[in-house]
Amino acid sequence: MQSESQIPTPATVKRRFAMSLALFYAAVFAVAGTHLPFFPVWLKAIGIDAGWIGLINALPAITRFTTLPQVTAFAEKRQAIRAALMVSVLATALGFAAVGLQHQPLALFLIYALTCVMWTPTTPLTDAYALRGVARYGLDYGPLRLWGSAAFAAGSLACGALVDIIAARDLIWVIVAWAVVAVAAGLLLQPLDDIRRRPTEAQPSQALLRDGGFWAVIASAALIQGSHVAYYTFSAINWQQHGISGLTIAGLWTLGVIAEIVVFALSPRFSLHPSSLMAIGGVSAVLRWIVTANEPPLALLVVAQLGHGLTFGMTMVGTMSLLVQRVPPHQIARGQGYYAACNGLLGATTSIASGAIYARIGDSLYYVMAAMAALGALVIWSARHRLIAQPQSEASGG
Repeated sequence: MQSESQIPTPATVKRRFAMSLALFYAAVFAVAGTHLPFFPVWLKAIGIDAGWIGLINALPAITRFTTLPQVTAFAEKRQAIRAALMVSVLATALGFAAVGLQHQPLALFLIYALTCVMWTPTTPLTDAYALRGVARYGLDYGPLRLWGSAAFAAGSLACGALVDIIAARDLIWVIVAWAVVAVAAGLLLQPLDDIRRRPTEAQPSQALLRDGGFWAVIASAALIQGSHVAYYTFSAINWQQHGISGLTIAGLWTLGVIAEIVVFALSPRFSLHPSSLMAIGGVSAVLRWIVTANEPPLALLVVAQLGHGLTFGMTMVGTMSLLVQRVPPHQIARGQGYYAACNGLLGATTSIASGAIYARIGDSLYYVMAAMAALGALVIWSARHRLIAQPQSEASGG
């Protein structure tokens, strides 16, 4: 029989959950921190043209609205979110290694597509796992999620330093290395008590799809976050063409993520309704993309990058808070799947179109992104009274 000091207390269990989740967020977003800014650079280095780069970079978004909802729904139905996460990161590591061995556009497109089928569910599954912990332990989402942002910044900065040291054709192996770290971190995730359906929670999943407030949240989030597509896909390439070094590019990305981290850290103190936070994020994105479209000097570009804390971070905090309020606990993975699918549908369309638009008008592509963000802000602002008056979920732990 264990002594009293050996029996985990609720505080100990809560701390273990938070620490293992923070580590996993860090590992997963370190992969993204190297992939988002520098995967397009690697594609260009191995001879892929702008049209193919746009198509290839659309694949994560495409899988978000095709295969991802099925993966998240299956994991939720099987009550295996943690197991699904571990399988997902292992398949991701293997997939990126296979991508690195292929330099032909069509073959690379197909292999990367298979990789994305397993990779893209990782973040919504992690968020679903995190939001269950938020409900279970009374935690706040922002302070947990900030460790992912911190690792994103560190991964981006480290990879940016390597750009000036190693050949750009070898950048894919930096992504693979971080994916292997994510596999190891997945093994440390703590089991989380499943939130079983209570008799009063036995409504069909279709009820979620009939919730107009839910749709307003995910449509607005998709528009505001989707407005970042030009930044994610072409900023590194464009800044290189303007003579900015790889390390400076990584520094610009890092500044944005630092601002995002600050927003996540301060999020428990926010008193505005989450819908207002999303609206602020959308308006901030409009201003940010207008500035970026005008080829600003480095000092002004730094200011625009710091706006990422509002355009991405505040939008994310508002979105997740509203999802916790409106989605029943036993459907949280399914809700994350729908949210990711909506993001993916719009993101894929935007990514595919952005390749052709960027080839024609260059930096003016950011004006299109500003229009998307403005529409997203309008959608959530129009729905704010309904969202304030009709919260749905009882599990609002953060």
